[in-house]
Amino acid sequence: MQTKKEKNKNIGFIRDIEMKDYDYDLPTDRIAQYPVDERDKSKLLIFKGNNIDQDIFINIDEYLPPDSILVFNNTRVIRARILFQKESGANIEILCLEPLSPKDYPLSFNSKESVEWKCIVGNLKKWKSGILTTPFNYSGRQYYLSAEWLQSCEEVCHIKFSWNCREISFGEVLEKAGHIPLPPYINRDDEAEDIERYQTVYSSISGSVAAPTAGLHFTEYVFDKIKTRGIKTAELTLHVGAGTFQPVKTNNIYEHEMHCEHFSIDLKTIELIFENRGKVIPVGTTSVRTLESLYWLGVKLIQNPSDSFPYLTLGQWEAYEFAKTVSVKESFGALMNYINEWNLTALQASTSIMIVPGYEFRITNGMVTNFHQPRSSLLLLISAWTGNRWKDIYTFALENGFRFLSYGDSSLLLK
Repeated sequence: MQTKKEKNKNIGFIRDIEMKDYDYDLPTDRIAQYPVDERDKSKLLIFKGNNIDQDIFINIDEYLPPDSILVFNNTRVIRARILFQKESGANIEILCLEPLSPKDYPLSFNSKESVEWKCIVGNLKKWKSGILTTPFNYSGRQYYLSAEWLQSCEEVCHIKFSWNCREISFGEVLEKAGHIPLPPYINRDDEAEDIERYQTVYSSISGSVAAPTAGLHFTEYVFDKIKTRGIKTAELTLHVGAGTFQPVKTNNIYEHEMHCEHFSIDLKTIELIFENRGKVIPVGTTSVRTLESLYWLGVKLIQNPSDSFPYLTLGQWEAYEFAKTVSVKESFGALMNYINEWNLTALQASTSIMIVPGYEFRITNGMVTNFHQPRSSLLLLISAWTGNRWKDIYTFALENGFRFLSYGDSSLLLK
């Protein structure tokens, strides 16, 4: 167990990280407003051995190290954006973030009674009282979805949703009444095309309010090419929250509060990742954060076992406070013991991990990722991985016509 003085020493360097050093000029015309016509025809930047090159994403298999294992986030984006209009004409927008009652995602989506969710409410000042309603059609009939404000907590609200048909689940209601929650930097309303394209082809577990965009480029043809080269694949689930778009408003990163996200990964996948350690390439920063969190949760189980039951959670800076002497074998052994002792089939946990320059990666051996916003926490993660070569990479992308952000192009970053 480390002393408080030792913990403070370990995280001291973080206080020197200033966001002004992670800024760049991103012209608005470089922010992709629509996806390319074909997913795997997007551009691919390859950073390997300090060299930067480019190709088309469909050829990514040619650049992946032999015997690699790609780890995908199989979360599925829900139609979490619901539009209401008051009798006064004021428009109120509600973005569903995560369920409160029932707290479990599947239980909430399958509920045919009222549910409560944590939400962000746009134009809240115009909604001082009363219940909002909006119509939706289901099986040729019109029904109504109602929203009742219960309370506010900091920047989010607790909202109760109900609807006037007991035969319809909340998940079905969202499919009919909700909209795809496109990122704020996509300056248009959602369209029919977004229902398919703002979703990975392998998405399966509903719960995200943002797509794990690095996976948007994969197609069945790319998967076939990867398989032919003997590259393995695995899946985990992390439901991406709206906090992924939250800009860092503080100049010093230590003062920024990182959002918390929930994830799930089954025992067989944990074992597969452990068996292939040294060859693990996460697809997307959400997969990176999940895999790195796995290691630190194992460390937490070893160093502070009394603080870890019955639900595992990793704080924003905890990874920097723990001692660095625990091996991956020891960490994953503790995780697998935890799962077996509690008779679980999968690890359910949450993480607020912030990966910044100076972080030592434990599980990640490369990554597939899109290009991120200036002064963002994700750009710090890229800097941490590339050894501060992010400026060279992003300059190359800007000078060679790459498209940025969610619907933009991709990169493969290898040591």
